Amino acid sequence: MRKYFGTDGVRGRVGEFPMTPDFAMKLGWAAGQVLGAEGVREVLIGKDTRASGYMLESALEAGFSAAGVNVALVGPLPTPGVAYLTSTFRADAGVVISASHNPFDDNGIKIFGQGGHKLNDVQEQEIERWLQTAIDGGMTCVSSEKLGKARRIDDAAGRYTEYCKANLPGHLSLNGLKIVVDSANGAGYRVGPAVFRELGAELISIHDKPNGLNINENCGATSMQNLCDAVLAHQADLGIALDGDADRLMMVDHTGSVVDGDELLYLLAKDAKRAGYNGGVVGTQMSNLGLEQALHGLNIPFKRAKVGDRYVLEQLNATGWRLGGEGSGHLLSLDHASTGDAIIASLRVLTSLLEQQATLYDAKQGMHKLPQTLINVRYTAQAGHDPLDTPAVLQAVALVEQQLGQTGRVLLRKSGTEPLIRVMVEAVDADRAQGSAQQIADAFS
Repeated sequence: MRKYFGTDGVRGRVGEFPMTPDFAMKLGWAAGQVLGAEGVREVLIGKDTRASGYMLESALEAGFSAAGVNVALVGPLPTPGVAYLTSTFRADAGVVISASHNPFDDNGIKIFGQGGHKLNDVQEQEIERWLQTAIDGGMTCVSSEKLGKARRIDDAAGRYTEYCKANLPGHLSLNGLKIVVDSANGAGYRVGPAVFRELGAELISIHDKPNGLNINENCGATSMQNLCDAVLAHQADLGIALDGDADRLMMVDHTGSVVDGDELLYLLAKDAKRAGYNGGVVGTQMSNLGLEQALHGLNIPFKRAKVGDRYVLEQLNATGWRLGGEGSGHLLSLDHASTGDAIIASLRVLTSLLEQQATLYDAKQGMHKLPQTLINVRYTAQAGHDPLDTPAVLQAVALVEQQLGQTGRVLLRKSGTEPLIRVMVEAVDADRAQGSAQQIADAFS
């Protein structure tokens, strides 16, 4: 069991344990010990646009240096951009300072290993072992001649921009398309608009002025209304929404309707099947039942992993399949990127639309989503008490499942990044899904 790493690195409220400069320094040192033993000599560090990124960046740099590991700083850059540059710069590992879709006063630290892949559970457990040693007062420092050195890479954003652009086939162009891009005032605020503009789109860029405090604030992939309104106001062909670290993608069609990760995954899978792909698709426990049904209609196998793109990736590696994702917009296309990449995923969608001469609205029609309600219930952690095991909650779940029978689905899980219980109910109609989810959520009070 991991104590500090969740489904997407270490995350928390800035200034509170574990998101403190002291902890970040010790985490850098612990990661340096583990990765250094694996041959790592340089780590690439990127971040999103949160004000706290400067503090945590300096603390991590100090920790890695004390462990004898060199550091290359790339500044604000999407998480998948750091993963890509970790590989192309021949760096041995990468670190992203980001809390993804969370508010600005949260932050997090994600670590990538060689090749730009997220660390596995065994590596994270070993880092935690060294981290606990440091927390208990056992942190040491290599001799002065062995200290890690730091350098800054000034053209990182430009390199990643060119890599993204290469994912639109050379015979295609975005000329004639009017696209609205919402960068969430986050890590993709420069790269995202640049990619689509340089590929020929008529671009309207919104939420691209980060000030350190406005990341994900009523914008981006977790708050879609502004993008829906902008697509309609500008009579755009479609809209593209990134989240704070640009690894999630949500889109909007020309009617102003949101197209979520499940629908985009269906579109990508259908296009891959048409191009000769013989593998299957990995979703999660939260994937809409409509996705599974639509893929079954295309004779595409489907498996569910635990929630979190790291677990989707594990299933893809185990099966040898190449496509997976989550309804939240984490989309994995391993033939094009080693991790979830919102910009590259959007270019794969655009490639399909251009080659089929279809609108986003038309392309999504083959999948019928079942109404799904998700309610987040905040809880206070108590030793020896699991809110999922209380009699009232168990009784409410049993009753709802009996009422739904084979016409719906119930899923309760703890968030891996926040003290929340996620209550999800799918049903044949929206009112039943909403009422059933609320019935279970009320049982927590």
